[in-house]
Amino acid sequence: MAEINTGSSDRGHKKGTRSRKLSTRVDMTPMVDLGFLLITFFMLTTALAKPQIMDLRMPADDKEHPQMLAESKSLTILLGANNSVSYYEGIGNDPAHPPVVKHSSFANRNGIRDVIIDKRERVIQQHKKDELMVLIKADKYANYKNVVDIMDEMLINHVGSYAMVDITPEDEAYLK
Repeated sequence: MAEINTGSSDRGHKKGTRSRKLSTRVDMTPMVDLGFLLITFFMLTTALAKPQIMDLRMPADDKEHPQMLAESKSLTILLGANNSVSYYEGIGNDPAHPPVVKHSSFANRNGIRDVIIDKRERVIQQHKKDELMVLIKADKYANYKNVVDIMDEMLINHVGSYAMVDITPEDEAYLK
């Protein structure tokens, strides 16, 4: 604890008017022990940050009442090998009218973000509501980073409805 060292005793010294100087020494060991106890206490009682996960809502697998999606409200994004990104408006399931496939990139300017923003604005103008539905289709050669990047684009552009869909053979042919 704290103690006061007086140096030596008064024996053998001359007695005079000189004042004695006392040195003080504070033992910090209990303070360090208390600090480590407090650190340990707060580390064990504090709730650690919980990992954040993305909600994944899968559509109902209802064969009797399939959900219809308007062509004017949908955008299909195709992810392929070598960081390739292609897209077309609509669903692309009408063989009589094949979609016009355009190619893009993940660039900040003139990339897929601008395509999503433009399509979203046109849907809002046409339908007076934000009802854009984005279908994301990745082939087996697309890398995981591109899938995460396109999901990030959905969050950045506030796209409320998007789905990861299995790629069709026709869509695979569009990527080549």
